Amino acid sequence: MLLTEEINEKAHYDVIVAGGGVAGAAAAISAARAGKSVLLIEKAQKLGGLATLGLINYFVPMCNGRGKQIIFGMAEEFLRTALKYGYGSIHPDFVNGAISPEKLAGYAARGEKPPRYQTKFPAEIFALQLTELCVAEGVDLTFDSLLSRPVAEETGGQTKLLGVVIENKSGREYYTADMFVDATGDCDLVYRAGIPTAERGNFHTYIGSKITLDSCRKAVETGDIKNALTGICGGGASLYGGGHPKDIPLYYGCSSDDVNRYLISNQLEMLKKLKKDDRLSRDVVTLPGMCQFRTTRRIEGDYVLKESDVYRHFDDSVGAINDFDRRDFLYEIPYRTLVNRKASNLITCGRTAAGDGYAWDVLRVIPPAIITGQAAGLACAQALDESRAVADIDVPKLQRTLEAQNVLIHFDDADIPEKSDDTIEHND
Repeated sequence: MLLTEEINEKAHYDVIVAGGGVAGAAAAISAARAGKSVLLIEKAQKLGGLATLGLINYFVPMCNGRGKQIIFGMAEEFLRTALKYGYGSIHPDFVNGAISPEKLAGYAARGEKPPRYQTKFPAEIFALQLTELCVAEGVDLTFDSLLSRPVAEETGGQTKLLGVVIENKSGREYYTADMFVDATGDCDLVYRAGIPTAERGNFHTYIGSKITLDSCRKAVETGDIKNALTGICGGGASLYGGGHPKDIPLYYGCSSDDVNRYLISNQLEMLKKLKKDDRLSRDVVTLPGMCQFRTTRRIEGDYVLKESDVYRHFDDSVGAINDFDRRDFLYEIPYRTLVNRKASNLITCGRTAAGDGYAWDVLRVIPPAIITGQAAGLACAQALDESRAVADIDVPKLQRTLEAQNVLIHFDDADIPEKSDDTIEHND
């Protein structure tokens, strides 16, 4: 879309990141660390996205389920940051990302599965820490700013973004950049730029935080403040759709009507449950600050990761990841899942990376989202240095940079089991 109204350019950046969830924060910080000027645009009043605003404050397993950590890089950095000033911990059997063979043998002898590399964390404190990280790295932040539309031009069948128009307390503002990262979680920038996308529905799930007299007693007895909080839900459908009401259509989350339908129905359902409680025995601490949609809209990447790509190596991998739900299941993230060649200077990351079916779920959770954000920010910096379209960068060079930042690019074939006894039921 060309700019047809007169809006003065507020500022120019090397890289603009739209969306301040964990993926967007990772993209902004990694680009800034690579020496680029960066603007991070966030529609809310704090960073972290679903991990903070959405109350999904859980670093899901970052290991193969057999005592070996798989996901490192900025995901590990963010995890350690989240635990620095608040509750949460990694199981003590993990030392330097692994459980010793002796302890693994002990679990096997007892017929037990080893613990996983995972933790809950304090959402609000982590949001403050993400702001601190961005400011320390020189990222410019603009909160309470809603992405209105991109400004782009078509050249030789490719779309080149020139800038973005945003709305905030100052009114309408226009920022330009050389590279753009869509970390909106809904692929809003990619979609509005006319780049192909795909959509998927979401289940009837809405979870808030509650405090009760019983939970307060438990916190005092255990000396652990996290026990003061407990969950309360509106809709309580499971991760894979169990319990989703048959009379409620899936929520695609790509229209105002869908967002309103989701929020109104879930908030009224939560209130109905609360009305049954003794009013002095509990209180709701926090409602989600955003819709807890998992998969709404994602890019039609140059490659779309599939569940059947499990244990497959990719020449253009930007990180090895593990299934957060099943032990043993390992994947690699092709760089091509973040780009579409129709866009010359636009890349995505986080839950809008190109995945199909259950592979989309594997990609969308916090640790892989951070890894793709880290890769996207570095890719933008490299594209600028190489004067190339972001889809055409020297991927082996990007891989070397990621490896230097402690990202595992390819999983070890020795970790591929002959057979896994971990299975789940899920809806694709």
